[in-house]
Amino acid sequence: MINDHEPAAIEPVVYLNSEFVALQDAHISVLDRGFIFGDGVYEVIPTYSRKPFRLQHHLARLNNSLTAIHIKNPLNSVQWQQLIEQIIHKNTYEDQSVYLQITRGIAPRDHSFPHQEKPTIFIMTTPFEKQPPEIAKKGVHAISLPDNRWQNCHIKTISLLPNVLLRQQAFDKGAIEAILIREGEATEGATSNLFIILEDCLITPPKGPLLLPGITRDLIVELADKQNICLKEQAITEAELFNAQEIWLTSSTKEILPVTKLNDKIISNGKPGAHWHQMIDAYHSYIKKLCSKETRKSQ
Repeated sequence: MINDHEPAAIEPVVYLNSEFVALQDAHISVLDRGFIFGDGVYEVIPTYSRKPFRLQHHLARLNNSLTAIHIKNPLNSVQWQQLIEQIIHKNTYEDQSVYLQITRGIAPRDHSFPHQEKPTIFIMTTPFEKQPPEIAKKGVHAISLPDNRWQNCHIKTISLLPNVLLRQQAFDKGAIEAILIREGEATEGATSNLFIILEDCLITPPKGPLLLPGITRDLIVELADKQNICLKEQAITEAELFNAQEIWLTSSTKEILPVTKLNDKIISNGKPGAHWHQMIDAYHSYIKKLCSKETRKSQ
């Protein structure tokens, strides 16, 4: 049973194992397998005007990740939705980024799964940070790096050390992201999915175990069809990446970032391209319409 008592202090409220508590009062055991092994999965769900964005898509991906690491989903989709809506309501930001993490729970340190497991469920929200306006004028800088991660990148696991190290290399070189290359093909960013424009056609690598099936990625694929933009889901060679007219990085928190410099190469004229402007307008229009629709439903 959920303890629905709200802390008196105006502080971030989180959910941890059936209780809503102030962030500073949330504690887990050092024997939690998430802490010991990184044995767990997560989701990040953007919310606009307190409405979770493409929630069922996120919950489906969460379920797929849980299934892949053999953790039984502790809640059904209706229960998840109710819980997420509660945590959104209990925090003050209109636009939020909801972070949801499930680990295999507390057990003696042993690589094999415990005979009985009680998953640890943790949810928190932070303010959704919109991209600064200058990105539309200047774009961002990325670098390319070898993709040295494991073979199951489609699982949204909390074991993110390779991604952390790759993205830090990008930061150290003044870039915002690392675009990863595996066996001569670009897979995705360290924390994002990848699109390029080549010969006026939008191209993104197909889904598979070597990249995360992004929710924003899938929406862009849908919007490209509605915008009558040529779209191909196919491998992107390293040569095609560097010869692209435009390069985009996408995620739930980044939305769509135009890359205007890759390593030392200026992409096109060094400014966000016409296709990006068309897509970002379509993306924001989709969000606006969705929020308006949800508002009418609640009235």
